[in-house]
Amino acid sequence: MWEKIKHAFAVNATQATEPTPQQLELVDRLCGVIKQRRLTPAAVAFLEMVRPMNYVGAQGMHFLEPIATTIFSPTQYRELSLFLERRDAVDIICERLEALESGKDGEDILASGDELPN
Repeated sequence: MWEKIKHAFAVNATQATEPTPQQLELVDRLCGVIKQRRLTPAAVAFLEMVRPMNYVGAQGMHFLEPIATTIFSPTQYRELSLFLERRDAVDIICERLEALESGKDGEDILASGDELPN
């Protein structure tokens, strides 16, 4: 019996699969908008605060999908919510924000002029 439930509450530090290119593109767009508005420190602090709740937040995004897809593309919104279900999603977003803030990547993160709404 112990063999069956031994890993029931195990938390893996790493994800078995890498994020998809579409998910990474959405993260880049989101981080680009955050950097553009000079909210990087606040966003990183917020993400660190809600880290334990990232999966619940992603599930809430699924609940709000019918409303949010009036603003965002349904495919992009779904990809972002699936990405946020990952245990390492907060780490990936924070690393990307810190890289953008330190100037390691180019200034033009938003592809083809696409912006998230104000």
